[in-house]
Amino acid sequence: IPNGLNIKSAAIYRIRIQGNLEQKWSDSLSGLQITLNHQAGAAPESLLVGKLADQAALSGVLNTLYDMNFPVLSVECLEKLEE
Repeated sequence: IPNGLNIKSAAIYRIRIQGNLEQKWSDSLSGLQITLNHQAGAAPESLLVGKLADQAALSGVLNTLYDMNFPVLSVECLEKLEE
């Protein structure tokens, strides 16, 4: 986890979910870039990557994914952004 991260820090996140999430949902998910990942013999996955303003925005994205019935496999903070 990047040094100095707190609940009000803007950061770049990568969220991995199970299922096919279409790019058209990007605006509803804080503008995160959505990439589909298909591997033979495995359940389909989608990756969401991008900047979120703070932990409240992250929580909002995760709640939206929950409401859409997408299981969250992982959440990773890639980089803390300067405030």
